[in-house]
This record gives sequence, structure tokens and C-alpha cells, in this order.
Amino acid sequence: MPTVEKAIQPVVEICQSEESWIIADQISSLEATVRKRDETIQSLNDNKIHASRSWRVLDACSRLLNWILPRGSQRRNVIRQFVRGVWNRWRWLIGKYQAGTTSFSAKAYAQWIAENEPSIEDLGQQRKLRLARSPRISLVVPVYNPPVVYLRAMLDSVLAQTCENWEICLADGASPAAEVAQVLEEYARRDARIRLALLPENRGIAGNSIAALELVSGDYIAFLDHDDTLAPFALFEVVRALNDEPELDFIYSDEDHLNENGNREHPHFKPDWSPDTLRSHNYICHLVVIRRDLLERVGGLREGFDGSQDHDLVLRATERASHIYHIPKILYHWRQHRASMSKGAGKNEAHQAGKKAVREHLARQAIAGSVIDGVSPHTYDVRRSLLRRPMVSIIIPTQDQVGILDRCLESIARSTYTNYEILLVENQSRCPKTFAYYRTLERRPEIRLIPWNDHSNYSKLNNFAVTQTRGEVLLLLNNNTQARNPDWLERMLEHAMQPEVGAVGAKLFYPDGDIQHGGIILGIGGVAGHAHRYFSGSSAGYLHRLVVTQNMSAITGACLMLRKEVFEEAGGFDERLAIVFNDVDLCMRIRRKGYWIVWTPFAMLTHYESRMRGMNDTLEKQCRFNEESQIFADTWHDALREGDPFYSPHLTLSSENFALRLQSQNKSAFPLKRPPAQQ
Repeated sequence: MPTVEKAIQPVVEICQSEESWIIADQISSLEATVRKRDETIQSLNDNKIHASRSWRVLDACSRLLNWILPRGSQRRNVIRQFVRGVWNRWRWLIGKYQAGTTSFSAKAYAQWIAENEPSIEDLGQQRKLRLARSPRISLVVPVYNPPVVYLRAMLDSVLAQTCENWEICLADGASPAAEVAQVLEEYARRDARIRLALLPENRGIAGNSIAALELVSGDYIAFLDHDDTLAPFALFEVVRALNDEPELDFIYSDEDHLNENGNREHPHFKPDWSPDTLRSHNYICHLVVIRRDLLERVGGLREGFDGSQDHDLVLRATERASHIYHIPKILYHWRQHRASMSKGAGKNEAHQAGKKAVREHLARQAIAGSVIDGVSPHTYDVRRSLLRRPMVSIIIPTQDQVGILDRCLESIARSTYTNYEILLVENQSRCPKTFAYYRTLERRPEIRLIPWNDHSNYSKLNNFAVTQTRGEVLLLLNNNTQARNPDWLERMLEHAMQPEVGAVGAKLFYPDGDIQHGGIILGIGGVAGHAHRYFSGSSAGYLHRLVVTQNMSAITGACLMLRKEVFEEAGGFDERLAIVFNDVDLCMRIRRKGYWIVWTPFAMLTHYESRMRGMNDTLEKQCRFNEESQIFADTWHDALREGDPFYSPHLTLSSENFALRLQSQNKSAFPLKRPPAQQ
């Protein structure tokens, strides 16, 4: 039988070949027919369009315009530049109008609440739902003389929880108002889950909390102030997170404020776990839930930090937590009222206690440095010590524009850090003055001129320049920048030299003093955008984010510092991204390697943006921008879908001003989704 099959095989192959040829011929014939049909349809459509009144009007206007302003004429070019200038100015004014409007209006926030929080029906469904795991959550509440109406509101908010496996442990520090103890005892009689300790004296927030901790029996411990309230779904969201990821040992949520009228305002939409941000200020605050065994390992709450005892606890707990998780929902309502000063220490004492907490944190982490007062209250400038002073290779692409380059070089020369080299990547300059200027730089040994002959690819240029560097640290710098503070290099280098940090960015200003770059947010405009663009240079930004060192997803290549080994490990710039988003892509690959991206407000430069390559105002530039944007979007589709971990999914992606993201304004192609817990 195998002999027969072998004999007929050539015949089968010939038949198959003939059949394939016939099919291919049929396909070719059908393609020709379809092509002819498409051409006929297009011709009919063109004739219909050309016969329309709209076409005739537009054609007449075009002819009139070409007669008044002939193509290629100087008049036409002048008018075109004027129109572009007006359009760019209009875009700037719109940005200025939007900037700084992050104090959400009551109407907008009410709309956000209606769109994003559970309805009464949803809460009813939560109460009926039985999750696989239902660990007990112990709420620790220190009490001292709160207004009784607020105390009742706090207790009622706990009783209203849709998750039932909780207990509330209260310790009253001998409140002078007798009705406080009466209310507490009334509620304790009403529900066995309310456990009460009446102390003989007030021990302060920390001391009263420590007494309340002695009553807990739950596996997880949350902290609640005596006049604040929980959202009715707060503990349900915590338990649901623990069902999704049982290994979580530190959980925090978003929060807002209750004013004296009981109205909600000032929502605090937080980033996911950000260690450098936490050193700068206690962005975590409320609601915090900690696994009991973790709390015991770190020694629980400590006295001596009144007013910042929560910051001290959060620092110690996150140092040893294995899985930190942020629930991006408003689960806690922090009451603001005249009597709230009774919660603890005065503002200055609380600030000093916070500084002490951060200082002790640095000591525990073996981080050499100092902690000084930040720009805003309760913020801190953590200055890491430079244990070494490595050579920094500053890479500056340049093409003509001698005045701009000279201003940049002179600002570098005024820096207090001196161990650097400057690589000027000469990119096809033509002006004789440029080369005369280069000759004046020959007497400066720290400057080297490197020729480059491809002005169209920024990524290739920098990848090549890095191979010519001698330094341990790289600084990618635009020639249209100017340093504003002499210690800017040290303030970037102190972070770049940390082994866990991949790249460091600076605070960039427009020439008029407004903010140009406060870090990069993934997803703005569909791809990425600069945080706080057009905000006043004196603004603290959204929740202090313009005045504190923080973690970001990316930073601009206009001023980007990183160790050379990190650049090489990440693979350098993606040369498909010749002009745009190559810096964002590089930061994303650095983060994928496990490094942090840090933005510091203490390295400040003026950025004369777009003076080198101009706006995307030609068809060629627009096509290039769109093509490279698509490459970036395809490469990082999953990250764009999940959202920037350092920017809340409840903030807008249509502008850079941290406005609320309302469903009526939501134009993003990606749903609200958050990444898993972070370690």
C-alpha cells in the first residue's frame, strides 16, 4: 500500500497545483471587478460632491483666497504665521483658564457622587451578599470631648455598614462633658459589637488609641476619629479587597471632608503606593486598615507624636508591609469644624511631630539625610546626603540658536556641583555664528562637541550620545532650558544615586513663571500629558503635588537624570519614537524593571518650550505625531487601560488640571480599572 501511495503522489501534487492556479485566477478576477466597482462609486461620489452647492461655495472661496494671497507669496506666509500665533495664544489662554481650578464645585462633586457611589439599592445588595472570607475588622476610636452630635454621627455611620463582621473599640479619656460617656454607654448597650473603655484621664490621641487597641479581637484594625464618619460601604470594600487578595496587610482609601453644615467637599483622590510622596507628607491619612500581626510587629501606635501619630504609624507599617493596596474610593469623611482642634496638638506641634516621624523613618531605613520644613504646612523637604559625587554626563542636542545654548551653558556653570561633563551633540547647524561660538568653547575642558547628522530622530541622537559619555550618571537636557537654583544638580542627584530609583525629573517653568512640567501623567489626552501645566509657579498644586517630592509614572526628557546602567538596562530610547513620547516610553520601561520614577520640585529650570522644533503645525509633523502616538499606545495598551497608578481614575484625562472626571465628560476609551496591590 505505501508503494501505491508513493506512485500516485506526483499526480496528486499536479492536481493540487492546477487547482491552486484556478483558484488564484478566480481571486484575481474578483479583485479586478471589486476595484473597478470602487472606482465607479468614487467617481459618482466625486461628481455628486462637485455638483453640490457647498462644494461650489468652498471652491469659490478657495479661488478668491488664492487670488488675494497667492501660494508661496510672502503675504500668505505672514498671514499664516499670524493665524498660527493667534491660535497658539488662544490655546494658551484656555489652558490658563482651566489651570488651578481643582477646588471642585459643590455641584460637580455632587454629580460625581451620584455617578460613582452605590445607590440605596446597591447598598441593599451588599448587605445580602455573602463573601467567601469575612474577617472581623476592629475600628479603633480615641475619644475626648467631641460635640455629641458628631459623636452620634460617627457611631451611626459604623452601625450603617453593609458589612456586619466588625467591632468598634472606643476609649474615652475622661471627657469633661458628662453626656459624652452617656452616649457611649447608650450605644454600647444597643450593640454588643461596641466595646468601651472609660479611662480615668485623657492620654492624648495616641494614649487613648493604645487603650482602645487593648479591646480589639479582629484580624484587621482600622482607625477612626471620634467626630469623623465612614461611608456605609467602607468596610464592605475593604473585605472585598481582602477576598480578591488575601495577602494584603496594609490598605488605604480616598477621603473627603465634612464641613460644619455636614456637606461633603474637598475630595482627596490619592495615588497608589508612593514611598517618596509619603516621606514628603502623609498623603495616606484616612482610611487605614492594617493586618493585626503587622501592627503588632511594628509596635502599634506610639506616644510622643500627637498630631502626627498616624504619619508615624503609616511610615513604620509600610516599611514592613508585604502587600500595600489603595482602594480608589471615598470611604472616609473627615470632619472640619471649630472644635476639631480638640483632636490633638496644635498645628506647629503636629508639624514638628511629623518631621520627627520622618527623621526616625530615615534612620530605620539607613537613609542618610535631613528633614527640613516644606513649602506648605505639614510637608517636608527630605534632603538625602550625597555620599559620593560621581561624574554627571550632561547631553545637550543643539542646532544653531547660539543665544539659547549660551544661556543654558551659563546656568550650568553657576551650579554648585562641579563634577560634570557636557556633550554638545551638534546636529547640522548652518549659521557661521554657531561655529564661531563653538570655537570659544574650546578653552572649556568640560565641554565636548560631538557631530550628528540626523536631525529627525531624537532617540537615535541620544542613544548615540550615551555611548560617548564618561560619567556614571546621565542628564538629558534640552538646550532651551535654564537652571533657576544653583543646587539643582545635587537635588536631582540625591535621588538618582539611590539603587531603587530609575530616573529623576525636575520642576520646569515657562518664561512667564507658570508651570510647564510637574511630572507626566499617563493617559492625559489619550497618551500622556504634563501635570499642572499652566498653573501659577507659586501654586502648591492639587493636594501639595507641586511642592513635594513624589513618585510619578514618567518625566520629560527635557531634563531627565538617570544612572547610565539603568539607561542601558532599559534598552535606551525606542528609535521608532523619533520625536514624541520617547521619554515617556523610556520611563515606562524603567518602571517595568522595578525602579521608581521620582519628580522633585527642588530642582527648578525655565523651559523655553518648542523654541527648538516648533509646534505640530504642518501636515508632516501632525502625521509623525499621530504615527508615534499610535506606536506608544500599541506598546503600552495595557498600562493605558489600567490607568496611571500615581493619578486617580476619578480625575480627568481631558486636561492637565486635576479636575473631576465626570461621566458626561469622560471621553477615554479605557474603563476605570486599577492595578493589583503593590509591594
